[in-house]
This record gives sequence, C-alpha cells and structure tokens, in this order.
Amino acid sequence: MPVGIVHRDAATAEFFDGTARGELLIRRCDQCGAFAAPQARTCPGCASPEPSWTPAAGTGLVVSWSVVHTKGAPPIVVAIVELDEGPWLQAQITGAAPEDVYGGMPVRVAFERPEGGEAIPVFRPANG
Repeated sequence: MPVGIVHRDAATAEFFDGTARGELLIRRCDQCGAFAAPQARTCPGCASPEPSWTPAAGTGLVVSWSVVHTKGAPPIVVAIVELDEGPWLQAQITGAAPEDVYGGMPVRVAFERPEGGEAIPVFRPANG
C-alpha cells in the first residue's frame, strides 16, 4: 500500500528538498557532532540550537514495529528504525511481508513519491 500524501511547510522544506534528490537528511550538531532525527530543533547532546542538515547513510535496524490492518486493504508495517548514525525514525516498511519483519532486521531507505505530495522515506529489507 502506498504511503500517504504529505506537503511541505517552511520547517520541512529542506528535508523534503533532500528526499526529492533521493537523500535522507538528518540533523548534526556543529558544536559537538551529535546526530539527531530530522525534527530535532536542538542538539540532543549539548542543547545547541539549530543543528545543521547532513545526509544519512540511509541504513539501519528495525527496533520495533506494528502491523496496521485496515478493512479492504493489505496490512501496513510501520516501524521505528534506528539509523546507523543513531537517531530513530518512524517509517513504513515496504518490500517485506508483515510476518517477515523482525527486531534487528537490517533496512535501507527508499523513497515513495505519491502523486500530489512530497517524496517520503520508507525502509526496505537491506538484503532484499
């Protein structure tokens, strides 16, 4: 099942510029070098304001997941993925049956581009 349509605003513009290029951007502190999730407004390590955008490797491991069942539609797997850089992201898992998803599963970012919306990061099995 495709991801939903998301629209950018001023706070998300740079992130979605990255996804349009096929790049997953996360935050990195210019002061201490700590990485943070894209929505971070301050550094989780030293509380410095306005961490910079930096490309992530786009690889990580499934930490937790849930299977969402909707009447008349195939199930959707939504997971928390720990990126290799450390931050956790919530995203849809595609390319794997719900029963094949497991904790510690290696995943790689991909991007889905629903018509009328921004490119959205999803994760797929890294070895598939």
